Formats: sequence, C-alpha cells, structure tokens
Amino acid sequence: MENVFERHEKKYLVSADQAEVLKKKILQHMVPAKHDEYLIQNIYFDNENWDIIRISNEKPRYKEKMRLRCYGIPDNGSDVYLELKKKYNGIVYKRRASIPYSVLKNKTVNNIIDEIPGTQILRELNFYMKKNRVTEKINISYKRMAFTGDLRITFDSDMCFRYYERDFQNPDRGTLLLPKDRIVMEIKTRNGELQGMPLWMAHFLSENKIFPVSFSKYGKCYTDFILNQTEKLQFNREEKISA
Repeated sequence: MENVFERHEKKYLVSADQAEVLKKKILQHMVPAKHDEYLIQNIYFDNENWDIIRISNEKPRYKEKMRLRCYGIPDNGSDVYLELKKKYNGIVYKRRASIPYSVLKNKTVNNIIDEIPGTQILRELNFYMKKNRVTEKINISYKRMAFTGDLRITFDSDMCFRYYERDFQNPDRGTLLLPKDRIVMEIKTRNGELQGMPLWMAHFLSENKIFPVSFSKYGKCYTDFILNQTEKLQFNREEKISA
C-alpha cells in the first residue's frame, strides 16, 4: 500500500439520486476499487485550543492535518494508518505509516509512537505530533464507494462523528454531519491538474449544475458542532468568574 500520495482533489455535494445516476455512468468507463461500499474511520488530531482546524478553516495557502485511519472495524490482525495530510496551492500531499492495531489497542498514539520501529515517515509524524502538541480529538466515519481508471472518483455517505468515544469499535454511534440524502463526491487526479476530466463527466456536472465546493468533514464538524460547544463552555466560565 502506498505511503506517499500527491493529488489534485475536487469535491462536489450531490443528492443520493444524482449519485446513483453518476455511478451507472461511471461504470461504463471505470471499475470499482472494491465490490461494495466500505467503511472508513478517522480519528483527527488537534491541540487543546483546536488550532489545527481553526487555521485550516481560514483556507491558508498551506495547511496540514493529522489523522489516524482504519478501514472497517479493526482486529488484532489489522493495521491502522497514521497520516499527515498537507495541502499547498490546491495540491494535496499525504504521508502515512502503518501501525499494528494490536500495538495501539486501548492506548493513544502519543503513548506508543516512540516504541514503534522508526521509518523516515514515522519520524516525521512523531515530530509533527510533538511540535504541535496534538492528541486524538474526534472520530469521523463514513461509507465510501470508489472507482478507478485514469482518475479516481469516490462517493462518501452516512458521515457521522463521535466526540467522546474515540475508538474504532462502534462506528454506528455518532451524529450525522450531513442529511442522509447528501453525498460528497470527490474527483482525484495525480497530475496536479484536472485536465483529465472526461467529457462525459464534465457534461453531466454541467447539465445538472453541479459545481465544485470547498468541503472538509473535520471542518464542518468543528464549525457546526464543536465551535458551538466551546463557545458555550467559555461563556459559562466567564459567567462563573463574574458571579
């Protein structure tokens, strides 16, 4: 499995009906990456003040986020993946290292990262973690259908998050980020530009007035849910101090 990625990504919000029509069209030109939908779970890292996602939401030219990812529900024979995702001038760079779930189980990454035999990528991730003082903060899971060919197209649905339960064993628990009938479609290319957008896809998007959007699962989770909670907590603290 690849440990280093460089991609250009475009995201679109589509309805469930539009997604089904698109999948049928895509199958005429591409092949499924897997036979069925599969589960992805991510635990995002941040510091105490949520600085990583706050800065990311301001859309700087350069930004980076760390997450721990697994596919499905892991067991003692599974690997999970610690990833650092960077974005510069619209190009996404991703570096990741695998960690045996049996080593991580019931522990935090901060507790065990110094004990894992080091690779260059793992040393970089360890440096980032210590420099930014980040820890596991929130779990975001979703179902994905992916297609591959000259480019890669994914459909993510049933996106939900859990704030107080940051493990991989109960993906059905959580709060929905989007209504059930809203799907995030992502088109990914490796050449740094979307010059390879096939005409059939471009025509469908144009005819249905589907345009690229700026969308981050973690960003939406923070702005729509976490930010409100932190503002309430801060207000309550100020009220107690002034009382």
